[in-house]
Amino acid sequence: MLDRALIREKLDWVHQRLETKSFKLAQEEFVRLDEEERSLRVEWEDLRALRNRTSEEIAEQKKQGKAGDQKIEQMKEVSARIKELDEQLKASQTRIHEFLSVIPNLPHESVPVGADESSNSVVREVGEPPQFDFEVKDHVDLGVNLGILDPERAGKIAGARFTNYYGSGALLERALMNFMLHVHTREHGYLEILPPFMANRRSFFGTGNLPKFEAELFHVEGTDYFLIPTAEVPVTNVFADEILAEENLPVNFVASTPCFRSEAGSYGKDTRGLIRQHQFNKVELVKFCKPEDSYKQLEELTSHAEEILRRLELPYRVVTLSTGDMSFSAAKTYDLEVWIPSQERYREISSCTNFEDFQARRADIRFKASGGKRAQFVHTLNGSGLAVGRTWVALMENFQQADGTVRIPEVLGPWMYGMERLTEEPFVLG
Repeated sequence: MLDRALIREKLDWVHQRLETKSFKLAQEEFVRLDEEERSLRVEWEDLRALRNRTSEEIAEQKKQGKAGDQKIEQMKEVSARIKELDEQLKASQTRIHEFLSVIPNLPHESVPVGADESSNSVVREVGEPPQFDFEVKDHVDLGVNLGILDPERAGKIAGARFTNYYGSGALLERALMNFMLHVHTREHGYLEILPPFMANRRSFFGTGNLPKFEAELFHVEGTDYFLIPTAEVPVTNVFADEILAEENLPVNFVASTPCFRSEAGSYGKDTRGLIRQHQFNKVELVKFCKPEDSYKQLEELTSHAEEILRRLELPYRVVTLSTGDMSFSAAKTYDLEVWIPSQERYREISSCTNFEDFQARRADIRFKASGGKRAQFVHTLNGSGLAVGRTWVALMENFQQADGTVRIPEVLGPWMYGMERLTEEPFVLG
């Protein structure tokens, strides 16, 4: 959520910055709601102060043996007005809160301005896409032929955009998760957390998923819970409504969880394979830090996600998203895109984002500086380290062999029980 004082003080500038995200700020409506709430609050505070002063005067008069009946009658009227203002102020605060809650974050000044992904800027490319002297298969054909991937039977269980993994296919998924967690915890210094896979409406509001994106979530009927679309939601809210000590920042968490997305609006897109599933696994990195450190932390987080791709020998590129391609809550985002041979294009495998204090304001996450008088909002960041299913896809396609087997990168050896290739499973699923 944006700082209301910032909007008030720099209304035209905020409006212009939001337009780069294709959002039109209703300036007159903001001014009306802001002035209404402030006017009610001033009257409410003045009357409460008057009541407190008069109560002291009445008490003093009673000590002196005076009745103070006139002031008592006046305070009845004041108290009645305060009660009216309580309700009016609550309603006004709700209106301004609802107005602010759907305003996206402001893009950082370094973000390229553009309407969509065509304005994204490539920062660097790492590795060369492989050259094949045979007909390239996609990951679905490779997996089905090896007997390790089965979207058809998963469809009987849950419908489209689900799959079953078997044998070494399931092992590869697990190996990738364990490898990623090992690197991030043992080498990059993240603290592993296993959070709930459901979260309440308050938590989804904190990260910016609600109220705007409810259609993209799976709601648990009859409850206040939604299935998490990413570990960002529960992990960011670990410190909701808390004040952290400055000396404990930054805090770095890593979580491996299943993720659930309705994929509303994606009908007809990536219907084949694992690129866009309703359920998938992801290793998520989440950071909490001081405001002056957050862009340094963004570079570090991005490098940590990149390290996984480098060790897996996968060709990828880093892209700065334009203002029109960024998420609702983002101030700046780097996408890591991995090469997918069957599609002859790079596909997103991680989004590394600095939200500045946008999420912290919504979730009320602050820190107290040493010797400081007032608590400040932290900056929050997150990024996939990585999306496991898409990493599975990339490995299958980039390391496929002419005989239909798939080479396993050497770095995964300890988690694949020394297996060097994915070969046809020794059993037949009839």
